[in-house]
Amino acid sequence: MSKKSIDRPTMTGKFYKRLVLLLFVSSFLSLVTVNSAMAEPKLDKTLTVTGNGMETIATTIAEVDLGVEIQGKTAESVQAEVAQRTSAVLDVLRAKNIKQLKTTGIRLSPNYNYDQVNQNNGQPLLTGYIGTNTVSFRIPTAEVGVLLDETVKAGASRVDGVSFTATPEAIFTAKKAALRKASINAQDQADVVLDTLNLTSKEIVKIEVDDARVEQPQPLGREQLYSADAKASTPVVGGEQTVEAFVTLQITY
Repeated sequence: MSKKSIDRPTMTGKFYKRLVLLLFVSSFLSLVTVNSAMAEPKLDKTLTVTGNGMETIATTIAEVDLGVEIQGKTAESVQAEVAQRTSAVLDVLRAKNIKQLKTTGIRLSPNYNYDQVNQNNGQPLLTGYIGTNTVSFRIPTAEVGVLLDETVKAGASRVDGVSFTATPEAIFTAKKAALRKASINAQDQADVVLDTLNLTSKEIVKIEVDDARVEQPQPLGREQLYSADAKASTPVVGGEQTVEAFVTLQITY
């Protein structure tokens, strides 16, 4: 028997072994690929909508800034009159059981006439002094008109402004109502879009809430309130505040 005839079966056996191994590895890799593809989760599509809600409430609290302003020849006389008038104004306020009463400014400054010049130093002519003492406080809006008249009669000579707000309790309740409306509005928007496109919502996967914003009514300026010779109660209307909230929903479909 020749060497050639002896080696042929051996070589054929090795070939088949390698072929079987190759087929096994190929089948295994194909199975791993299929299983990996089956294991990958199918990502849901999402819709993002933002709803807003508004709530309007009446302002029932007035925040008042007023005070005394005096002009005089000497610093001592001005300061003394400011102190006397401020004391009388504070007596009126304390008698009304005013809340959050505090001093907001005390000032004494020289008053110059810039149209005239001091012959000794060439500087604007000093004509006297201006003294001010201002306070702020809170009071029910319904009472502020009468109180302004009483403080003016007691010695107040400037009303710097009045702003209005609702009570903290009313604002808190309004914020909750605005958020509720914003949530409903966002959900309604999502329902309309999905229904129109013949899609079905699955679940809300994300919620974002924007802090409710409280819009302050326009304050009344000094020129609207100043009344040194008031003969009747100064009319004051607080107006309304708007509380607005936003809610964003991310919904899968």
